[in-house]
Amino acid sequence: MADVFDMLSSVKNALNITGTYQDAALQMYIDEVNEYMLAAGVPASMIGTKTTAGTVARGVSDLWSYGTGSGKLSEYFCERVIQLSSGGGLHG
Repeated sequence: MADVFDMLSSVKNALNITGTYQDAALQMYIDEVNEYMLAAGVPASMIGTKTTAGTVARGVSDLWSYGTGSGKLSEYFCERVIQLSSGGGLHG
């Protein structure tokens, strides 16, 4: 059986978050980041894939400030979305 990619688990691993207590909030941010990427022109076929996992984790981290951060998207995240929207993240 092929491995099933789980974006929530990937983001949690990248952010060193364990347990399930914050899953609903994290999923909301994942969905928001995915919508941002779609609106920026990232192909729908790339959304939810390993190719975008690092970018999604960065975006979630930017938004997930625990009330202490600015809640602004980082320069890296924005630049990576531009790359992905222009085909810079396509493999194969």
